[in-house]
Amino acid sequence: MTSFDSLAPAMAKALEKRGYTTLTPVQIAVSDPKIGDADALVSAQTGSGKTVAFGLAIAPTLLEGEERFARAASPLALVIAPTRELAMQVKRELEWLYELTGAVIASCVGGMDVRNERRALERGAHIIVGTPGRLRDHITRGNLDLSAIRAVVLDEADEMLDLGFREDLEFILEAAPEERRTLMFSATVSKEIAALAKNYQRDAMRISTAAEREQHVDIEYRALLCVPADRENAIINTLRFYDAQNAIVFCSTRAAVNHLTARFNNRGFSVVALSGELSQNERTHALQAMRDGRARVCIATDVAARGIDLPNLELVVHADLPTNPETLLHRSGRTGRAGRKGVSALIVPLSARRKAERLLQAANLKADWATPPSAEEILRRDDERLLADTTLTDTIGDDEIETIDALVGKFDARQLAAAVARYFKAGRSAPEDLVEVSLEQRKPRERSNDAIPAETKRPRDSFARSTWISVSVGRKQRAEPRWLIPMLCRNGALTKNEIGAIKMQPEETYIELSADASDAFLGALGPDKMLERGVRVTVLDGMPDLTPQYYERTPGEKTQRYDKPFRGERRADWKPRGEFEKKPGFGKKKDFDKKPDSGKAEGASAKPHWKDRDDNAAKKPGKPFGGPKPFKGKRDEKFAKPEGGPKKPKFKKTDRS
Repeated sequence: MTSFDSLAPAMAKALEKRGYTTLTPVQIAVSDPKIGDADALVSAQTGSGKTVAFGLAIAPTLLEGEERFARAASPLALVIAPTRELAMQVKRELEWLYELTGAVIASCVGGMDVRNERRALERGAHIIVGTPGRLRDHITRGNLDLSAIRAVVLDEADEMLDLGFREDLEFILEAAPEERRTLMFSATVSKEIAALAKNYQRDAMRISTAAEREQHVDIEYRALLCVPADRENAIINTLRFYDAQNAIVFCSTRAAVNHLTARFNNRGFSVVALSGELSQNERTHALQAMRDGRARVCIATDVAARGIDLPNLELVVHADLPTNPETLLHRSGRTGRAGRKGVSALIVPLSARRKAERLLQAANLKADWATPPSAEEILRRDDERLLADTTLTDTIGDDEIETIDALVGKFDARQLAAAVARYFKAGRSAPEDLVEVSLEQRKPRERSNDAIPAETKRPRDSFARSTWISVSVGRKQRAEPRWLIPMLCRNGALTKNEIGAIKMQPEETYIELSADASDAFLGALGPDKMLERGVRVTVLDGMPDLTPQYYERTPGEKTQRYDKPFRGERRADWKPRGEFEKKPGFGKKKDFDKKPDSGKAEGASAKPHWKDRDDNAAKKPGKPFGGPKPFKGKRDEKFAKPEGGPKKPKFKKTDRS
C-alpha cells in the first residue's frame, strides 16, 4: 500500500505532513475497510507502529463520516496504557495524527495533578488517554462519564495484566457501554489475554502480522559471556564499543539501578536513571535529557521503561537477565523501531549460561555468542571513528584560516595530529581489562539420574606434572579457597581445572598448579609476582613439606602437641604441685582471724563470736537443740508474748437481722 486513499482525508494529510510514505504491516491490517466496526485482538512486535495503527483503526468509528469533530463534550474514545510514560507518549502521537480533525485529547495518569485532570474533563474531550488506576479513580468520583464511549483501546494488554491491573480493567470495561468497539493490542497473546478478550469482546478478529511472527528482525541479538566478577566491566566495555547515540541498560531492581548510575557517573558516562521511586516530573526530565542529547545512557527497571520510545536508541544492554521471554522481547523492543537497526546485548555470567540459552530458545530468538569487547578492540574502534569523523574532511571556512595558519606555523604535523587524537578521546571512559573466557565453558553438569563417566571426574590433586606455589595468606588471614581460586583465575589467566590441591597453613597457603599452565600464570603476574590485596606469590622447589606445624610425630607414637602432654606422660620440667615456689597470699591464715584488742597472747587464735552447737546439752521444750540462741534481736523482744498478759479479745457474733 503506497497511498492513503482508504483513510479519512484529515488522517492522510497528517501522515503526509509527518513524512509517512507507506504504512507498516500492522497499520495496513487494522485500517482495512473490511474490518469495519468489528472488535480486534492484534498481536504485533513492539515498535511496529501500534499507536498510529489503533489511531487509524478507531478514526472511522469516532468521525462517522465527518471530517472534523463537533464541540467536545463527553469522551468518545478511551485509550488505556500500563505506564505513565507510555500514556503520555500515546497522547503525543494521537495529537499530531488527529491535529486536522480538531480532536481534543486529555490525559489521566498517576503522578499528575488530579485537579487539572478534573478541570480538563469538565471542559470536555474527544479522546481520553490514561492508566488503569487513575481512570478508575475518576470514574468512581464521577469525574469521567463513559456513557458516550464508542471505542476502547487496550495498549500493551499483556503488560497491564502482568502488573496486576486486571481488576481495574474489568471495572472500566464494565462501566463502558456494551455496544462499544474494543481493540486489544499486545506483543504476545497469552491465555489470560485470550480469556479477557473472550469476556469483553464480541466476535473479535484475530490479527497477526508477518512481522509479529518474525520477532524483531531489525534487532541483532548478542550474548556476551563473562566471569561473574566482570559483569559491570563487561557493560562498560559494551557501551564503549558501540558508542550508541542513545543506550538503555536494564536492571532487575531499583537498588541495582542506583548502584550502576553512581558507578557510570564516576566513569564519565552521561547517565540518567529511570525507576519506580522517581516522581513523574523526574521521569519526564530524564527522558527529555535522553531525547535532546544531554544524556546518552539510561539505566532503568523493566516497569519504568515499559513503552518508552527514544528515536535514537541504538543499544539495549541486559545487565540482569530477564525473568521470562516476554520481558526479553519488550526490553529489546525499545530499539530497532520503525525500520531502524538496533543491538540487544545480554551480559551472561558463566554460571547463568544455561539459563540464557533456555530464555532465548523460549523467545524463539537466535543470538550470536561471543565475549565482551576487549580493551584492544575498543581502542581500535576509537581509531576507526576518528578517521571517519567528518570534521577532518569539512571545508575550511574563511574565519578559520588565520587560526589554522598560526597552528601550522608553530607546530609540526605529528604534534597537531596528536592533539586532534587526544581531543577526540577526551572524556571517554578507559576500557576495562577482562578475564579471558572460553565460549566452551559452561556451568557444572546438573544433577540427574544419568551416571557421570568416571574418566570425567578428576581429583584436584592428581596432576601428572605440577608446580607448587605459596601465597602469603593463611588461616590467620582467613584465607579460603572460595576467594583464592577466583583471584588466581582473574590475575593469572587460569581456569579451575588447572588448579590442584590447596593446603592451608597458618601464615601461608600451598597451591598446586598444572605444569602446562604455570608458565603462563607466572608471566601474567609479572616480575612482582603480586595478586590482589597485597598477596604475594612464591614459586616452590618441588612439593612442600605438608607436615602440620606445631605438631611432632615420632615413630610408633601418636601425634602430640608441644604445649600439652598426653595423660600418663610427664614433661622433663614437670614438678609436683607442692614444689612450686609459694607466692604471697597463698599461705595459711594466721593473723587474719584475730579479734582486735582481744588481749590474747600473740599467735593464739581468737574464738568466734558465736558458740558451737552442743548436741549433748539438755533440750528445752520447743527447742530443737540445747543452749540459748546465738543472738536475740530487737524484733524478738518487741513481739515477745508477756507472761500472764492480756489475752486476745474474743468477739461475739451479733444478730444483724
